[in-house]
Amino acid sequence: MMRRYDWIGLVATLAAATPAAAQRVEEASIDQLQAQMRAGATDSVAVTRAYLARIAAMDRTGPMLRSVIAVNPDALQQAAALDAERRAGRVRGPLHGVPVLIKDNIETADRIATTAGSLALRDNITGRDAPLVAYLRRAGAVILGKTNLSEWANIRSTRSMSGWSAVGGLVRNPYALDRTACGSSSGSGAAIAASFAAAAVGTETDGSVVCPSSINGLVGFKPTLGVISRSRVVPISHSQDTPGPMARSVRDAAVLLSAMAGPDPTDTATTRTQVRDYAADLSADALQGRRIGVIRPNGMTPPLTQQFDAALAVLRRGGATLVEVTPPKLDGLGEAELLVLQTELKADLNAYLATTPAVVKTRTLDQVIAFNRANAGTEMPFFEQETFEAAAKTRGLDDPAYRAARAKSLRLAGAEGIDAMLKAAKLDLLVEPTYGAAWLSDPVYGDQYGGPSASELPAVAGYPHLTVPMGLARGLPVGLSFIGTAGADQQVLNAGYAYEQKAQARVAPRYPERAEVGPGLDGVR
Repeated sequence: MMRRYDWIGLVATLAAATPAAAQRVEEASIDQLQAQMRAGATDSVAVTRAYLARIAAMDRTGPMLRSVIAVNPDALQQAAALDAERRAGRVRGPLHGVPVLIKDNIETADRIATTAGSLALRDNITGRDAPLVAYLRRAGAVILGKTNLSEWANIRSTRSMSGWSAVGGLVRNPYALDRTACGSSSGSGAAIAASFAAAAVGTETDGSVVCPSSINGLVGFKPTLGVISRSRVVPISHSQDTPGPMARSVRDAAVLLSAMAGPDPTDTATTRTQVRDYAADLSADALQGRRIGVIRPNGMTPPLTQQFDAALAVLRRGGATLVEVTPPKLDGLGEAELLVLQTELKADLNAYLATTPAVVKTRTLDQVIAFNRANAGTEMPFFEQETFEAAAKTRGLDDPAYRAARAKSLRLAGAEGIDAMLKAAKLDLLVEPTYGAAWLSDPVYGDQYGGPSASELPAVAGYPHLTVPMGLARGLPVGLSFIGTAGADQQVLNAGYAYEQKAQARVAPRYPERAEVGPGLDGVR
């Protein structure tokens, strides 16, 4: 298997065959790469080597983003095969020959492990694709490698440091290297911000796609639950888990979503999912005539408020009618959600671990907890596993308290939350700041953040949630959230695309050691 950091020499060797300057991939869109390949100006092998060269130069050297856990040793072989298909006149679609990265809690059939960032799964080479990966391969994507993440998708501890895993170390934010890349899809966020691939797949239970996307200056989309299969993805909660695309533009995210969405007989939530082209209907005029509810959360800093107000002005210029909305009080939502996540974590993780290869010795949550205790020096140097331990004590999916908590959380987030706000003012969508700017990565105290977050209601309800860059606040990216009701995925993407085209707010990273906050730190003396 590709053990920790063994791939550094491999990626340098693979990339060295073609100088990085031979093919420019920095900030390149999927459409741009496809147009160049279609015109014969480049091919998938050259594009793949260029991304490998960037990873070799920047991920474990240079700014040391630590965003990639493993590269696929067969990526160039896949690219060459797709080039041969193109020469033979077969092009599978807009992703043909385009390299993508996969979060390392999603299985691929490649010769690399699916670790969820944990040393307990370092030998978890399953030889099987998650259905979403199989869909991506069918669409012609090159599976470039696996991205780092908050270990166990950030469910092990309430005191965690987002972006850290025992396998991959701490992911660093390309906009300020001392700040968080957020979690749990931190590696996917930092890697795509740094143009290590055209796009990436993340996963979300509550915030794990939209937070790292917002904080790394990306577009991130958490679809309606069931649009994308969750099979062969290391789970937390079947009620809330979903993969989602992370990219540098709404169109790229829609292209990736179109390729990996579809029904899966092993995931009953997907049975009604239709295969569709989410990119085809994107329009810069999609805001015309839309009624959009505006949520102004507590805890916004002046720079975040300034960017949010500027974003609202863009929505108005695009033809939207904005209506101020006060979210209802939803007492008990957080507690109910936590019980659901803890209960389902035990059941769902036990079920997943039972399917792993025999070489994986941690077959239950209890065995993972014991492994962490036995390997505390490497697994728990900064924070422990109190959430795992609480989950281990839950009483199963037939527990009346769990069932009541799920019914309550779904009702509060959906019917009495998002749907009630939409219905009361006859709204199409809601918008609010996704999160504030990135906080400092802190191995002593863990995550220190008390600002706004838009993730909980759509995560618990299973509704679509899109974040799109609003620009920089004190040198750090902040995102604008578009939230709709169940099944409104296309509508949410359309609105986000129209905003993006008018705002043009994304700024490429510069990899400073600290946030570029402007003058004033030195005083006037």
